Amino acid sequence: MAVIVYKPTTNGRRNMSVVDYSVLSKVKPEKSLLRPKKSMAGRNCHGRITVRHRGGGVKRHYRIIDFKRVDKAGIPAKVNSIQYDPNRTSFIALLFYADGEKRYIIAPAGLKEGDEVMCDKKAKVRTGNRMQLRNIPVGYPIYDLEMTPGKGSQVIRSAGSNGKITSLDGEMAYVELPSKEIRMISKDCYATIGVVSNSDHMNVKIGKAGRMRKMGRRPQVLGKSMNAVDHPHGGGEGHSPIGMKAPKTPWGAPALGKKTRNRKKASSQFIISRRKKR
Repeated sequence: MAVIVYKPTTNGRRNMSVVDYSVLSKVKPEKSLLRPKKSMAGRNCHGRITVRHRGGGVKRHYRIIDFKRVDKAGIPAKVNSIQYDPNRTSFIALLFYADGEKRYIIAPAGLKEGDEVMCDKKAKVRTGNRMQLRNIPVGYPIYDLEMTPGKGSQVIRSAGSNGKITSLDGEMAYVELPSKEIRMISKDCYATIGVVSNSDHMNVKIGKAGRMRKMGRRPQVLGKSMNAVDHPHGGGEGHSPIGMKAPKTPWGAPALGKKTRNRKKASSQFIISRRKKR
């Protein structure tokens, strides 16, 4: 993987970069695995804005990703192509199973066309293979991790991320997540061997506002540029300091350093070591 940096032929091109997509297969998406995706523009089922600064953007189709793979246990699959997915930061791989079915999975780094992958309770420890945590050696990189048995993968799915098993002693597996949080997870949960593809995603520079608009992101305004009636940071002449000990959200809640996790959350008992601050 690499990042292509454009020449500064215009102001918009200056400092702009893109991921080198030459590693992707030159094929069209599998039609049977595409679904139309309606733009919600940050609104919930009642039509109220719950996420600000969203709207517009290029229309997309959703790719149906198989996050479980357990119903294909023991059936080998061949990687037909590695494709781009506009709905996630990682690449996806199209699998052709031996029984004739086609499915998408999140592609790990290093997976190529023609490779064979499999999901089983105990499979060969190889990139792209999926198995239960009890059968994965300690220290191997994993992704697509299941938190509850049978629910399908929920974490370690973004570009370039991976976790690892630190211990298999006792009834539970100790897994270190990308945030360096160590958590106890059932050994019956499944995970995939490897590191999520497209690790250079974090090095891409957007370069201009128009590119963000195509991604469905609308402009943001600093709170201290607003009127006092619109934001706690607003008011004053020009760009005045926020005038308070700590920054706040538009609704007056603390914006930095405030722990928002519910202390009584049921899964807190499984956290061995909290995530590290960055």
